Amino acid sequence: MNVIEDWCGELKREAGLTRTLLERLPEDKFSWRPHPKSMSLGQLALHAAGVPGGLALLLNEAVSEVSVVPLPEPTTRQELLEALEWSVSLAESKLREWGEDGLRNTWKLVSKGETILEAPRIDMVRTLMFNHVYHHRGQLTVYLRLLGIPVPGIYGPSADEQ
Repeated sequence: MNVIEDWCGELKREAGLTRTLLERLPEDKFSWRPHPKSMSLGQLALHAAGVPGGLALLLNEAVSEVSVVPLPEPTTRQELLEALEWSVSLAESKLREWGEDGLRNTWKLVSKGETILEAPRIDMVRTLMFNHVYHHRGQLTVYLRLLGIPVPGIYGPSADEQ
């Protein structure tokens, strides 16, 4: 196997775990936030669902301008699940389009023409497209715990599933 096949497999496996978590989110709590500086449950969930595809678009160009990340709040769980499906499909498509050679290309993030970050695309895919989702998924499990909602097992049973 090659890195593209490995990562497409990881993308699909992890999307399944994310889907399990999103399916637990109560629609009547989408506006809840644990702290005034925190995203709402709905904002965080929609952001986590959209990260793979959104970052695939950002990483697609050799040079990308820093942009403001919109943080809309969904109105239904179905909206979250559809966003996840779109996002994962787009990310997989871009991975295959880039291929291993394209992953080795340098990618730059710029702000008003000034380079903020420059690295091989492969590093940014791992950090931004994959690890970023895992980070936000972990935050979502904390939100569920604070709301008293049973947390699903992600990489094994949770305290609620033993």
